Amino acid sequence: MRRLPLLLAPLVVLFASCGSDLAIVSKDRAASGGFLSHGGRGMSYHPATPSGSLMAQGRALPKDKHGMPLYSRERVRVVRTTAYTCSEDDHLEYGSMNASGTPLRYSERVRSAAADWSVYPVGTTFKIKGMPHLYVVDDYGSALLGTGTVDLYKPSKQHMNAWGRRNVELAVVRWGSYERSANILSGRLGYSHCRQMYAAIQRKTGGSHTAMR
Repeated sequence: MRRLPLLLAPLVVLFASCGSDLAIVSKDRAASGGFLSHGGRGMSYHPATPSGSLMAQGRALPKDKHGMPLYSRERVRVVRTTAYTCSEDDHLEYGSMNASGTPLRYSERVRSAAADWSVYPVGTTFKIKGMPHLYVVDDYGSALLGTGTVDLYKPSKQHMNAWGRRNVELAVVRWGSYERSANILSGRLGYSHCRQMYAAIQRKTGGSHTAMR
């Protein structure tokens, strides 16, 4: 691999060949707020801790298979998050594309996320407390089916492993569209997880596929 010029040595490059939206930020910016930092122990992320009142509220709700609250229309919630990257074995065939047919995003401003589209329909935009980015649900995964887990796209396995699995406070900025989700899934009903998401959307919308507000 060709080394970076000395001029770029103080910079952190948040990019890998399988991602899009090249983002180069300073170490000071990377270490602030809920962003990521590089230190003696390597890369780390620092989202803010969910509020105590929100945690208490979640304890009274039904739970998914991971023991996490199952919400209905609440915009602010405590959510289990995982991470993935397109260089994983089970994503290689899709390359840098997401399930909605557009490039996966990872920039200072907007990043891709995967979820069960019957829980977070495609286009759902959210923020994680303590982190500056907007995340957009444009992908899905069979392991997410029937859960409230959100899988955050990372540009490399190093970034993916640095995130690991975390419970965070998530705030929905804008709900996505059940109609668009159903339209995409309707052409993929040969896959069990797509068929189940499609059926769940049908049950929730009565077949109308309306966008959430």
